[in-house]
Amino acid sequence: MLMDETEVGSRHEAPPVALWAIAGLALAPFPISALLYGYGPHDMARPALTIILTWSAVVMSFLGGVRWGMETGRRRPRWERQVISVLSAVAAWLLLLARHQAPDSWILAGAMAAFLLQWLFDHQGPDVPARYPQLSTAITTAACVSLAVCLDQAIRG
Repeated sequence: MLMDETEVGSRHEAPPVALWAIAGLALAPFPISALLYGYGPHDMARPALTIILTWSAVVMSFLGGVRWGMETGRRRPRWERQVISVLSAVAAWLLLLARHQAPDSWILAGAMAAFLLQWLFDHQGPDVPARYPQLSTAITTAACVSLAVCLDQAIRG
């Protein structure tokens, strides 16, 4: 069934507890890898950075896929919103691939920027279910705070 443009739910609709639980589990790699990168044993720093950057690309791909799915559920999908929904995911994967070509601080800052741009796009989007901005804000906050911890450590050397 195609989603009617007016069928977006109440603006005060809270995400169910199960969604928060799943989101919490999905967010766990961010703080864990950030703490390992920043404050863990020295031999864990490189693998932890790989984990947080890879997980960033996975989560941004997921967020873009959710947005893509919401758009394709419309009677008349807007191609420009579909294109934009994949840009931050593509950026995240390109950043991951560029990891050894650019300083880690640039890669981390780029990942943070991609998350924030995806968040802005999601919050500016029309016809978004009320629960989606709450969940994307939680995801973006966890990711950006964790990436900022890594960025701080990368800048300090």
